[in-house]
Amino acid sequence: MTYAANNIFAKIIRGEAPCAKVYEDAHALAFMDIMPTTEGHTLVIPKEPAESLFDLSASGAQHLIVTTQKVAQAVKKAFDAPGIMLMQLNGAAAGQSVFHIHFHIIPRRAGLDITIHGRTMADRKVLEKHASQIRALL
Repeated sequence: MTYAANNIFAKIIRGEAPCAKVYEDAHALAFMDIMPTTEGHTLVIPKEPAESLFDLSASGAQHLIVTTQKVAQAVKKAFDAPGIMLMQLNGAAAGQSVFHIHFHIIPRRAGLDITIHGRTMADRKVLEKHASQIRALL
């Protein structure tokens, strides 16, 4: 598969689609998942155009995981989560639905059932509130 420059994450990077931004630097962007599985569900993407882990440069992969770690620490604190689940899916067969590499940061608690992807759109005001909680801890 060839990287699709008009996927939703590429549009978010270019500022053509909205997001509840949590963090941004020259190489990566973190924002709230529009269909969260839990409160605080955050996505981290590289700005490098790469469909999967296998298409991402070594330096891009390094920056992506460092950024994911930094954001995950803030998500954990912001939502007082005893656990954090990181998911990174490669290919449709693995459940990837947006073909731009990304990490899911999902706050977890014992007994909390979740699915890989949320089923309903979250209210943008709620997402902005959650993004603000996380940003305050970065």
